[in-house]
Amino acid sequence: MKKQLILMVTALSLLTACGGTSKTTAEAEKFDYTVEKFADLQILRYRVPGFEELSLKQKELIYYLTEAALQGRDILFDQNGKYNLTIRRMLEAVYTGYNGDKRIPDFKGMEVYLKRVWFSNGIHHHYGSEKFVPGFSPEFFKQALLGVDASTLPLAEGQTVEQLCDEVFPVIFDPKVMPKRVNQAAGEDLVLTSAGNYYDGVTQKEAEDFYNALKDPKDETPVSYGLNSRLVKVDGKVQEKVWKVGGLYGQALEKIVYWLKKAEGVAENPEQKAVIAKLIEFYETGDLKTFDEYAILWVKDLNSRVDFVNGFTESYGDPLGMKASWESLVNFKDLEATHRTELISSNAQWFEDHSPVDKQFKKEKVKGVSAKVITAALLAGDLYPATAIGINLPNANWIRSHHGSKSVTIGNITDAYNKAAHGNGFNEEFVYSDVELQLIDKYADLTDELHTDLHECLGHGSGKLLPGVDPDALKAYGSTIEEARADLFGLYYVADPKLVELGLTPNADAYKAEYYTYLMNGLMTQLVRIEPGNNVEEAHMRNRQLIARWVFEKGAADKVVELVKKDGKTYVMVNDYEKLRELFGELLAEIQRIKSTGDLAAARDLIETYAVKVDPVLHAEVLERYKTLDLAPYKGFINPKYEAVTDANGNITDVKVTYDEGYAEQMLRYGRDYSTLPSINK
Repeated sequence: MKKQLILMVTALSLLTACGGTSKTTAEAEKFDYTVEKFADLQILRYRVPGFEELSLKQKELIYYLTEAALQGRDILFDQNGKYNLTIRRMLEAVYTGYNGDKRIPDFKGMEVYLKRVWFSNGIHHHYGSEKFVPGFSPEFFKQALLGVDASTLPLAEGQTVEQLCDEVFPVIFDPKVMPKRVNQAAGEDLVLTSAGNYYDGVTQKEAEDFYNALKDPKDETPVSYGLNSRLVKVDGKVQEKVWKVGGLYGQALEKIVYWLKKAEGVAENPEQKAVIAKLIEFYETGDLKTFDEYAILWVKDLNSRVDFVNGFTESYGDPLGMKASWESLVNFKDLEATHRTELISSNAQWFEDHSPVDKQFKKEKVKGVSAKVITAALLAGDLYPATAIGINLPNANWIRSHHGSKSVTIGNITDAYNKAAHGNGFNEEFVYSDVELQLIDKYADLTDELHTDLHECLGHGSGKLLPGVDPDALKAYGSTIEEARADLFGLYYVADPKLVELGLTPNADAYKAEYYTYLMNGLMTQLVRIEPGNNVEEAHMRNRQLIARWVFEKGAADKVVELVKKDGKTYVMVNDYEKLRELFGELLAEIQRIKSTGDLAAARDLIETYAVKVDPVLHAEVLERYKTLDLAPYKGFINPKYEAVTDANGNITDVKVTYDEGYAEQMLRYGRDYSTLPSINK
């Protein structure tokens, strides 16, 4: 992929996000972070500290932005698969309208399936992208559908329930139909074999040829071709259906624009007002030049306390890494915690200059790098329920080079992960000895946050493409390479004495906690997210395994990192932390060279050699050990609920935030109040 993608979860947060007890309460705060657990998922809550202290105008702005965020929910469902909205609505109709015995295994299995569909915004796993296996029979589901009010079902005009079942049941129940949302297997047609709804009737070659024909190698400010459209073939001709008001997804985008216009009216300052106005213009026109103008304005708006992401942003769902899923994040700056990220970003040029990469691939002058810690007010689209803990935008390389980027660390989300994971037994099971456990207990929260900051604030913004290099040159391997580049930048510098000098780490040993947990995750524990017999598919997981396996192999002669046995169990042992840092630096230099030169062959070789294959024996052991802990490897969140308090004239006098909504309760409410798209969007 060509984009600087969101870091879903860094090493320790992946580790801690694997936690989950039946009911964890932070006694000091009297706040329940855990909600429920099912399948391989755990649902959490997050707090929004500081919201009550915001001004009324800021609260009103957040309220309007959250409404705009929620209106885009259906877009992501449809992007993730043609039949997702139809299936979700069928399931919800049975879930709410079924009059039979809800204790029977079929209904219970359907309930879990629906909860998974809600979580993944479709019928494929949100992380691994494989299709769910239903825990209920087609016969049960058909009879249940026939037993509910037909008006609650997503029936096309003139369609019977039986015909609806005939059309949709193969998608749900046949494992051979749409088995993967995003296929990344080398040698296959990635477009035809991916179930995501970004292409219709076109092959991978046709898609690549279409966009290559639009590109001008001499254009130094290229638009993000294909970002906001579905590529289709009509009467033998390949063409785009643009996502805009009056176009595809127009019904939802009209609602988003409605709330953005209200937000524009209470913007904090002229700069923020201009950002919102330009985003509205983009939604109304679909023009990608307008999108770039919006992105530049957004990067330059540094004075607003309230901020947001709203739009077609990340391209993980497209196997070719061009078309963007819809997402939104409404947030405000954590003033106290931002000191850490501002200190890092203010030294951006020093970090760039001292990077181990070749001089020709470095930026001579780092521009516009800003960083802050934020409090998430609401997650939406491709950031809900599963979310990032850090963001670095915009994605366009030329905008980042000429105008800079914004990096954020989402403080209250990280805090919720850590609170919910406290005392879950994961470290005790997988960490080698008390020496490493003490390091992790003492320093891991701090060094993990610093690694995230370095990844997002500086890693994605570091380096440069050589003149004439196509940002899409690495094709399907681009996403993994980009995430590896940012991770390696963070790993290399979290151990640098500069961080001690800046007061960001307390001593020269703290970084070892991050190194250990990262290696343990990349070599072993992230395998809990892989089904037996499967390869690593997701870009962030490939990135981590690539880094871990590469340094493991390259340092083998010196036993820098080992996999050792103790009491019949496998553990990671790091013997030489300084040499490990050198290896991270060597790999960073090579990854940056690949990125800067567009070396597709080298990217393919690295990823296929180190990032994809799974050791089946080690995998089986990790799964068995993890099973005994009774934990869920994936986490997601329920949003707070915002309610506007108004006077007799309808003016907002306050905005209240509450945290007591349940998972199914929230999902059903969103389905009632924020669902504007047709079940099938053509």
